[in-house]
Amino acid sequence: MNKILLGIDKFITNPPSWAKNKRIGLLCHQASLNSKLIHSKILLYKNFPAKLTCLFSPQHGLFAQKQDNMIESYDVIDDEIGIPVFSLYGKTRIPKEEHLSLIDIFVVDLQDVGTRVYTYIWTMLLAMKACAKKNITFVVLDRPNPISGEIIEGNILEKDLFSFVGLAPIPMRHGMTMGELALYFKEYENLDLDLHVIKMDGWKRKMFFDQTGLYWVWPSPNMPTLDTAIVYPGQVIFEGTNISEGRGTTKPFEVFGAPFLEPKIFLEFFNKIDINWKELGFFLRRQDFEPTFNKWKNNYCYGFQIHVLDRLKFRPYLVSLAILYTIIKTSEKNFSWKSPPYEYEFKKLPIDLIIGNKEIRTLLKMNDSFNKIIRIIANDLKRFKEIRQKFLLYS
Repeated sequence: MNKILLGIDKFITNPPSWAKNKRIGLLCHQASLNSKLIHSKILLYKNFPAKLTCLFSPQHGLFAQKQDNMIESYDVIDDEIGIPVFSLYGKTRIPKEEHLSLIDIFVVDLQDVGTRVYTYIWTMLLAMKACAKKNITFVVLDRPNPISGEIIEGNILEKDLFSFVGLAPIPMRHGMTMGELALYFKEYENLDLDLHVIKMDGWKRKMFFDQTGLYWVWPSPNMPTLDTAIVYPGQVIFEGTNISEGRGTTKPFEVFGAPFLEPKIFLEFFNKIDINWKELGFFLRRQDFEPTFNKWKNNYCYGFQIHVLDRLKFRPYLVSLAILYTIIKTSEKNFSWKSPPYEYEFKKLPIDLIIGNKEIRTLLKMNDSFNKIIRIIANDLKRFKEIRQKFLLYS
């Protein structure tokens, strides 16, 4: 198994000259760890004496303790090192002037999961914009994209659907690291920002997280395993519907279902879609469940678990769109889209924000339209593959 050197490791081992004697603020969560499971805040606190002045926490809080979207965390004092923790998913999602007045360098060390709607990348972008206005140096300590940096998938987010689950035109599965995204965001926003990306050593684009030699620590409460992260770029679309995405079970996003889903009828229709499902490396196994919270709490849901048999062939976004297409066709009377709000957007449909293309939502309700959806995605991916090439840091 490969061992990689993370951005935090290199930053501590060989501190850049421009970081010496500068006040530091750290955006982190509980998965901000080195290979020995020591938290980045401890490493910075010990190696930059009296210079780590504050922490910033993203959605779900510093310890990934807050469930679901729009469940806010609050400013606290860190009980280990005694400095303030400013929540960027509470009263504000943008660092305030009084926060930034405490620092000279804003450091980001977040474990992302490689999916556009995972909000940590947008917290980073908003912080980049705030720091550019105040001439604060911005540093990204890079980490692996856990679902590999080779595979990209999905349509490009349209600008009129920008929200906190998408603030730049990228597809659902972007195949980039936090550092690479930061470089892209800087150019896309035309930011006058002193940006430094501390690259990893040893990470290859083809790697999944279990090939890095690192320990998986859940970066959010419903991301308990790498298996979850692999299906997430598709299964997250069910957040925009009345179908349970498995929250409230021990297999969030790996299972889906509803009290009105009819498994036999579902499978008959799904298998007739003009795609060779065997080539996509997965199996749908019947799995009924009763969520203990969230949608259909304490209700019996008929459903399935997605078993990924070959993660190199598996395309979660395509598979989940086909699942949604099938449910709409076979459970039309009971199926519905989730109403706003969703991630602080109070007017637009959550499904439009998640998918990022209103035409696809319309096509999902039409007959014999799935191949047109596939064409939209293919055209967008061709464009994005060209766009992202100049920002890639790893072979």
